[in-house]
Amino acid sequence: MIFDYELGDEDLRHLEDETPLQAGEGVAVSDLPSPLYVLKAQPYNESYYALYNSELLPGMKVVAPTRYGKDICTVLGQAKTPGFVRVDDIIKIERIATPEDIARMEQDAEKETAAYELCQEKIAFHKLPMKLVFAHYLFEEPKILFFFTADSRVDFRCLVKDLVAIFKMRIELRQIGVRDEARMLGGCGVCGRNLCCHGVTDKLVPVSIKMAKDQNLSLNSLKISGPCGRLLCCLAYEYGFYKEARKLMPQEGARIAYDGTVFKVIEVNVPAGKLKLVSDDGRFMDTLASQFVQEDGRWIIRMPASDPV
Repeated sequence: MIFDYELGDEDLRHLEDETPLQAGEGVAVSDLPSPLYVLKAQPYNESYYALYNSELLPGMKVVAPTRYGKDICTVLGQAKTPGFVRVDDIIKIERIATPEDIARMEQDAEKETAAYELCQEKIAFHKLPMKLVFAHYLFEEPKILFFFTADSRVDFRCLVKDLVAIFKMRIELRQIGVRDEARMLGGCGVCGRNLCCHGVTDKLVPVSIKMAKDQNLSLNSLKISGPCGRLLCCLAYEYGFYKEARKLMPQEGARIAYDGTVFKVIEVNVPAGKLKLVSDDGRFMDTLASQFVQEDGRWIIRMPASDPV
């Protein structure tokens, strides 16, 4: 990926996501069925929009299909204003989980710990370059999912044979990215709060260096990257505001005629809505972005600015 600006001494492109954001087909809120519930599949921390023919309360456990198979999910509540939702994201809840279902889920959780430890031993035995994240027994299906991260593709055929021989059931190994690992496991961010990808939203969107640059953030990898080693998810939260606000004000480098001379914009403070300019004769001026207007493709000052100094 190539950018039209300099990164300075530190090249931060390795912090970006490799996969671009894909636009999905959505439907308007008025066209969505009602009531629409939001479910969370706890093991892999994924949320789903779901339908059910009776009322559900937050915290209830239900049996529903996920992208990995049938599982027990937690009801987060009704989706009042979901915005645009992909049609494929809406699933149908099979039923409310019974006490027997909950007991089985708890038993599976205990077995997952043992399965994780055993798989770790086999990975070490085969000297595979992979990091096991966690193991999960699918509900009502004889299959164990093992999630792992790796820097490249891993030939784990021998590992799968060993695991099948031990557990006597279907084994599925899924390679995930480092951001997915952080989303699933959670942790503490540089802000001191729970990681956004785990506690706020599991819908990961690509984050780019351009987002940090447009927000005038320090291009220091230690300051703009999270525990996963990728750019902070929160860089995308305010990017839309910065992008729209910058359209209404001159950008750095713009040259504007005022008071008999030409001023150059040297600093743009988007949150404060202020700009700092310097003239050809060495005078400085601080002014509000609202005092600028574009006419015939050029920026002009429509109100008296603060006196140049």
